[in-house]
Amino acid sequence: MEKKKIYIFDTTLRDGEQVPGCKLNTKEKVKIAKQLEYLGVDVIEAGFPTSSPGDYQSVQEICKSISNPIICALSRAVEKDIKIAGSALKYAKRSRIHTGIGTSDCHILYKFNSTPEKIIERAIQAVKYAKKFVEDVEFYAEDAGRTKNDFLAKVCEAVIKYGATVINIPDTTGYCLPEEYGKKIRYIKENVKGIHNITLSTHCHNDLGLATANSLSGIINGAQQVECTINGIGERAGNTSLEEIVMIIKQNSRLNFFTNIKTKLIFSTSHLVSECTGMKVQSNKAIVGINAFSHSSGIHQDGVIKKRETYESINPEDVGINNHTSIVLTARSGRAALSYRYKKLGFFLNKNSLELVYSIFLKYADKKKDISDKELRILLEKANLNNNRLQHMRRINLKHV
Repeated sequence: MEKKKIYIFDTTLRDGEQVPGCKLNTKEKVKIAKQLEYLGVDVIEAGFPTSSPGDYQSVQEICKSISNPIICALSRAVEKDIKIAGSALKYAKRSRIHTGIGTSDCHILYKFNSTPEKIIERAIQAVKYAKKFVEDVEFYAEDAGRTKNDFLAKVCEAVIKYGATVINIPDTTGYCLPEEYGKKIRYIKENVKGIHNITLSTHCHNDLGLATANSLSGIINGAQQVECTINGIGERAGNTSLEEIVMIIKQNSRLNFFTNIKTKLIFSTSHLVSECTGMKVQSNKAIVGINAFSHSSGIHQDGVIKKRETYESINPEDVGINNHTSIVLTARSGRAALSYRYKKLGFFLNKNSLELVYSIFLKYADKKKDISDKELRILLEKANLNNNRLQHMRRINLKHV
């Protein structure tokens, strides 16, 4: 069975930048956009041009700098927004306007003080107007996660009729459970006329930690595009993490999906975005956190040393981490890990020497978070292993390399 391509829509420069404390200038945005192009994303959402002159300029400069991905600009279902978005995109080789409106009862009643019928009319008018500027128009049904499926289907069918080429089903508040979101996507696929002629997209937020799971459920149930950000940054608790959804697809052949992402560029892209935005990556972040391939438990360390796959489902080299697995020495580490780290330093410890050093190591490790290479050398001195003996251990190791 032929694999199905999942399109990666990166919104790091738009939704990602909305995280409090993050502000990118035009130069930084262009730099990140170029890296996203190298990474292989299909669509770059470059910004929300009507929000500020700086954002408008950034979208324009990105359009001038990027050749392969579609460049997308966000707008509300407001003619002024759409016109400004169209103008900002004029230099793009491939352009898309992303326009939409809230469709849940909460948004219709409290945000717009409107009616379902008027919301559908505004949605249609927005798509019709956007088509005057670009052929590729994506429509977002904001708060689709809390929108009744039958009404959501009516909105989708209406905007497809008037030219929408992509339909975005956002779980704006991270409300849905994965099964529920998947069923919503399946309902749209099965009940909207013309849905098979357009691209159906997921856009999930991480308020309850379910963004990646919901996006995965969405593509399993028929969506062809995932909207995501590098490091999962974004409004409130963030968005679906690009590196997570991409590596899930790569590592699980039974899903029968593929993306165009060059996964060996993931770590460097993550580092660039973190550096430019000032948003540090949490240590235990999947795929790109500093602890993602680190092991401190003796049982785990022993297994990984014998065969990496015992405790790692991903090869760190596949995401561009070239220093491989990290064996962190703590009070929970065993003899295998200690011996492994000494070999990395050029010392081969026989059984008796290892036992001696290990007993001293445990006393040190109980007082510290982890043991450095410098401290490992001090431990050898504490064990009264003289310089001649250390040189001999080095020579033995060199002969075995």
